[in-house]
Amino acid sequence: MEVKDKTIVVTGAANGIGAGMARRFASEGARVVCVDIDLAGATEVARSIDGHAFKCDVSHEDDIRDLIENVENSVGTIDLFCANAGILTLGGPDVPDDQWDRIWKVNVMSHVWTARHLVPRMVARGGGYLLTTASAAGLLNQPGAAPYGVTKHAAVGFAEWLALTYGNDGIRVSVLCPQAVRSEMTRGFENSVAAIDGMLEPEDVAQACIDAIRNETFLILPHPQVLDYIRLKATDYDRWLEGMKKLNQRFATDS
Repeated sequence: MEVKDKTIVVTGAANGIGAGMARRFASEGARVVCVDIDLAGATEVARSIDGHAFKCDVSHEDDIRDLIENVENSVGTIDLFCANAGILTLGGPDVPDDQWDRIWKVNVMSHVWTARHLVPRMVARGGGYLLTTASAAGLLNQPGAAPYGVTKHAAVGFAEWLALTYGNDGIRVSVLCPQAVRSEMTRGFENSVAAIDGMLEPEDVAQACIDAIRNETFLILPHPQVLDYIRLKATDYDRWLEGMKKLNQRFATDS
């Protein structure tokens, strides 16, 4: 799909990957809707690209339902929805239930709710595009951050399900799985395990998204090394786990 003249919604657009996507899509001639819980930040990005700004807390289904309705009524039919908003929670089983609940809603249920309210519209008009921002953690894992690794795995799984279920109905799906990208989320984690292969700029990730959307490629890997890690995991799970255990120990030592 070419994004020129398309209406594109980007959540988590106030900074980081979302802002990079919004700017890149706009440079290609798209009508961009910048969405964030931080309305001031989303508005600033929207003004810089002659776009639109909406406030939405993606941890609430009603907010997502209203966002889709309002965009389609006031801006245009949504051609591409980039479900990019996400949060990071460190820790393991010790993380309190309320934090597990919030990250589950933001990193997983927001995608479910988006599909619930948008996919029927897209199917009825013959197609559409969904882009989910997951993480390399959703394909591999995240030492030191069980809630993040688990929810990003679920996000990848749901994106796969959407692709195989609605692909024959004209719904295209891509899932973005970078390692570290410079953003508010990664501030202070420049030397973390996620940055082992370097920290990309949001603009680099946005270009990878443009390329994938143009080719309708499911898996977007701005860090190409991730593909090698996936292959190792698939061919020798035990060896892969040994390597991850070493990374986990290094992360624990560094932190």
